[in-house]
Amino acid sequence: MSRRFLVIGAFAAIYLLWGSTYFAITLGLKSIPPFLLMALRSFCGGIMLLAMSGRQVATVPLRTWINASLCGLLFFVGCHGVLAFAQQSVPSGVAAIVLATIPFWILLIDVLFPDHQRPRPLALLALVPGFFGVGLVAWQHVEQAGISMLPIVWLLLAALSWSTGTVLSRRMSRKASAILLSGMQLSVGGMVLFAISWLAGEIGGFRPGDVSPTSLAAALWLIISGSGIGFVAYNWLLENVSTSLVSTYTFVNPVIAVLLGTLVLGEPFSRMMLLGAGLVIISVIVIWCAERPESHRTSDKAGRGVGDLSLHKT
Repeated sequence: MSRRFLVIGAFAAIYLLWGSTYFAITLGLKSIPPFLLMALRSFCGGIMLLAMSGRQVATVPLRTWINASLCGLLFFVGCHGVLAFAQQSVPSGVAAIVLATIPFWILLIDVLFPDHQRPRPLALLALVPGFFGVGLVAWQHVEQAGISMLPIVWLLLAALSWSTGTVLSRRMSRKASAILLSGMQLSVGGMVLFAISWLAGEIGGFRPGDVSPTSLAAALWLIISGSGIGFVAYNWLLENVSTSLVSTYTFVNPVIAVLLGTLVLGEPFSRMMLLGAGLVIISVIVIWCAERPESHRTSDKAGRGVGDLSLHKT
């Protein structure tokens, strides 16, 4: 399996599959409480990936488990749990747009805590049209729906939590395959989300028989596509291409989320939103071109771990 095919496939996963998860969360919330929905998504996806890793689980050092647990809390409790809670009152497109601030949080963290991997100036400049693009779409949604600012603040904190987890995962967890690492992070985050759901009274009042077929299908989509496939692809990309390039998914996801919300859920769409989507696409293309030489320079390092189906990190 060629590296080019793996890169294209992994980006397709985080662009398209993750873009659809906002829509799936909205459908899942129709009959499943938010923290319980995210607990099922994370824990079931994590157990599935740990089972695929087989005996590798028993060989993981304690320090790697600690690092993975911390990242799991940041990814799935601090981000996904808060995201689902906020989406009870925020349209799926708006949630995706606010989380598109993730690249800016990552850049801020990289500036405050420098590492060997620094974004190129052109890549930083290319974030500008993407920023204005998501801003246009956000402004249109807020104006038309009259959304309160409190859920927006919660979503910004969720974006910060995900960004911190991304930087820590990139820097600390390098001794496990992408599948195993993802399974560890998902399962830990899922267990904590189950505890939060129980403390919030969600589990006590939950009746499985009340779950609609639509919400069940959405939950299965989140488990298999969002967690199982998407998060493995994300962890693998963090080790094999630049973080700036990986973070472009946060500009594509809002476009997918808004399109699904408009076509299926009847969420509003306008010419200004179309203009915003165009700016997002321009950002992605420029960042891809700016960061591609760096990806080629790291291909020898990455090639040692991408030749098989286990997607081992180097």
